[in-house]
Amino acid sequence: MARVKMQTARTTQSEPVAAAEDLLGQLQGGETPKLVTLFASREREQLALNRAVRERLPKGTRLVGATTAGELDNQGIHTGSVVLGALSGDFEVGLGLGTGLSVDAVGAGATAIKRAAQDLGVRQQDLDPRQYVGLVIDDGFRYKKEELLLGILEKNQTLVLVGGGAADHEQDPTRQSALLHVDGEVATDAVLVALFKTSAPWAALRSHWYLPTGERLTITRVDDSATRALEIDGKPAAERYADLLGVPVDELEFGKPRGFAVHPTALKVGREYFIRSPWKPLPDGSILFANLLEEGTELELMKMGDMAGLTRSFFQEELPRRVPNPQASLLFHCSGRMWYASSTGTVAQLAETLRHAPVAAGMNVHFEIYSGFHINTTLTVLAFGGN
Repeated sequence: MARVKMQTARTTQSEPVAAAEDLLGQLQGGETPKLVTLFASREREQLALNRAVRERLPKGTRLVGATTAGELDNQGIHTGSVVLGALSGDFEVGLGLGTGLSVDAVGAGATAIKRAAQDLGVRQQDLDPRQYVGLVIDDGFRYKKEELLLGILEKNQTLVLVGGGAADHEQDPTRQSALLHVDGEVATDAVLVALFKTSAPWAALRSHWYLPTGERLTITRVDDSATRALEIDGKPAAERYADLLGVPVDELEFGKPRGFAVHPTALKVGREYFIRSPWKPLPDGSILFANLLEEGTELELMKMGDMAGLTRSFFQEELPRRVPNPQASLLFHCSGRMWYASSTGTVAQLAETLRHAPVAAGMNVHFEIYSGFHINTTLTVLAFGGN
């Protein structure tokens, strides 16, 4: 029987050595973990925390992690803490770090996957998507997910990827920063790949709380940065979107009760809808998106469903259907979902759904990665089980 399982620990200790002692002291005896994930609030002394944890782990245990905008486990959604996940069982893992994300994102992605594959002693083109899956964490504030994904997938477009952006509680964009942990290294402006090889059941999954409306729109004109929609359906973008929703333009911005957060757009791929929501209308009548846009792209207009109910159903029904005997789940939860839940007073109901997840460790991220796509307003998950 092949299986992957996980233990988790959480601490609010602020001093790095005390935090490391607390975290590792909570782990039960048994199998030596092969990989430890470390999701730590941004205000922590990251390098000191990394060293303290690394010194207390067995020599052969690998370590990855990131700064967060909130930490997740089965007890809920936390702030100011550190959540550790210790994975053991029937898998091998290779790690790769690519730096200089803001200068050459494609190159950084290519370097990260190359190093992870070399760590496992396999060529990138030989990564069988039935046995290998890539966990990707990037510096979310560089806004380079689509470019880095091109680099990661350049030599093997069938590889499944899941993850999200390292983040920060800081709301001021001029002060936001993110850090990644890869073994003993702590880096910014970077992307990491943890490449798993396993014969145990696994799946990359995603959950959002939206339903299709059947109404579509077309991005007909974009700016040179490919992040602003200038026209939708041949009309000024913000004006057209406001008409579709029946609200004034100044009510569109993500987070407002009748705008983009309630009625985002999605890219339909097969039977799946990948949320690629607009972010905010700009004074020139355009709309800023979080992802890159291409003229002629048709998007589906979505509508808000039962936030907590759909997330609970995902954990109780979809995940166990996809992963037999689920025993570990790494969670990458969109900060936009948290933002909206906070504004509507539904954080407690959303956090309660995590009780229904397999053993879980995760973080609130700055945008998400799923199946090679940069998406948002979504929970992405890498789950393992036993056969």
